[in-house]
Amino acid sequence: MEISAGEAKKIKLKPIEATPESFMDYGQVIGPSPDGEEFGPQDAQLNLSEGTPRFYIMSLTNRPLGFSTITHHAKVTQCLGSIGGGAWYLGVAKPSIVAEAAAAPEEEGVKRSRCGHLYAAPEIEEVRVFRFSGPKFVKLGKGTWHAGPLFEGESMDFYNLELSDTNVVDHTTHNFSKEDGVVFAIEKSE
Repeated sequence: MEISAGEAKKIKLKPIEATPESFMDYGQVIGPSPDGEEFGPQDAQLNLSEGTPRFYIMSLTNRPLGFSTITHHAKVTQCLGSIGGGAWYLGVAKPSIVAEAAAAPEEEGVKRSRCGHLYAAPEIEEVRVFRFSGPKFVKLGKGTWHAGPLFEGESMDFYNLELSDTNVVDHTTHNFSKEDGVVFAIEKSE
């Protein structure tokens, strides 16, 4: 189903403050730890085994508080955090990768990504928005749908850890506006 952006219904989402507990279905929220503390479950549990890791500063401009597309990476975890700890937002939905043995692409709701894996589109009702502020970053689990980082203001810098070719060979996008007739707006926190 193709729907023009002018016909799309706007869904307002109230941000949830990102904590290790509130974000656990989508990945991890990592905060500061004392120097010398041993590795443990409070640390980012990374999977970068499918290629060469890329850690870089991503400079973004004009990312207002709304979205109509959402993306996932099936082969890698991804870490994002604002430089300076400024507040930012991330739209998310739970991973929906389908095992090859579990379904065929012809089955209802199962699609084959241009990257080769099977997946189900994220459910509109399952989309959430999280607010990140202060000295913390997010580790997105493999396959977690995400839209953003989004923020108020003109520009913001983020550190980003993914694979060197993630956005070329492991980038699947769902367009809610075209396929479902909806766009999401984030209600500002007061």
